[in-house]
Amino acid sequence: MRSGHTGGARPTLDLTVLPDVLAVCRLPAGAEAPAWFDGEVFVSVTRTPEETSVVCRAEVVPQDVRVEAGWRALRVAGPLDFALTGVLLSLLAPLAAAGVSVFALSTFDTDVVLVRDDALDDALAALCDAGHRVVRADAR
Repeated sequence: MRSGHTGGARPTLDLTVLPDVLAVCRLPAGAEAPAWFDGEVFVSVTRTPEETSVVCRAEVVPQDVRVEAGWRALRVAGPLDFALTGVLLSLLAPLAAAGVSVFALSTFDTDVVLVRDDALDDALAALCDAGHRVVRADAR
């Protein structure tokens, strides 16, 4: 996980609020990637010896799956250089100071921070106050 800049002050980042309400799902250890999220715009599958976690649109999750729904994704504009440091810190510090709970993910190109939908406005205010730029791709 990149955490990003090459020195000096914390980086100013461009963030996009993705449009979908997401869910974080817990499947049993060793579970295959479920078919119910095929074709999704934003999906993450992470496996550990203890569990398989899936992040996807909340509306496609079956009722029998253990889920924490109601998350919104803030995607950092990328690609980010792997030599960068402080990317996640520059996001997580103002969110923590504002009392906003997060679920962080990274891909090869970028970082994504999930915040609760009901805390989205507080999260965006805290991030803008910290100097980040936000583009809303959602309908709000």
